Amino acid sequence: MKNIIYLVCLLILPLGIQAQNKNVTEVTKKTVRTIKDSQGEKKVVKEQQIQQKQNIELENADSKSLNKDMKETPVETISTTTVTNPDGTTRTVAIDRSSAYQFESDNYILSLDASGYVVSDVNNVKIGLLRATSNNSYIFRGKNSISIGYFDTNGNLVLETYDDQSDQVTTRVFTRTQK
Repeated sequence: MKNIIYLVCLLILPLGIQAQNKNVTEVTKKTVRTIKDSQGEKKVVKEQQIQQKQNIELENADSKSLNKDMKETPVETISTTTVTNPDGTTRTVAIDRSSAYQFESDNYILSLDASGYVVSDVNNVKIGLLRATSNNSYIFRGKNSISIGYFDTNGNLVLETYDDQSDQVTTRVFTRTQK
């Protein structure tokens, strides 16, 4: 009986001694957008979960002093966006590209919808749709054209359109701006 008690104590004791070696912060943002159309009101729920992890390291870990300073370490941020559509379907977006963009002197807004993004002007008039492909690019369907798009390292939307008459590819860069 004593042996069993000693064994249980030896197994539980290391769990209490183990120190925390990461700072973890979790934040959840929930946005509900109501869309009114001829069929009534529909709600699109966007939930963004942001998790930040930082390893805890000491500057002089080998020193014998009692109080030790913490060393700055990089913060790893993981963001997951979940969109619940009015019909109840849910999709997860790795990177939410919803923002305001500018091309030449015109301003546009890119916002999440049921299966991709909607591109609209500042008056909320729909300009086109942006749909993801399997190779990390997008297909843009406008009123008069179909283009292939991608986001550059600065977060700008780049659309490449093929012109059949001139046999040329034109490139338009929509610069990301603050909303």
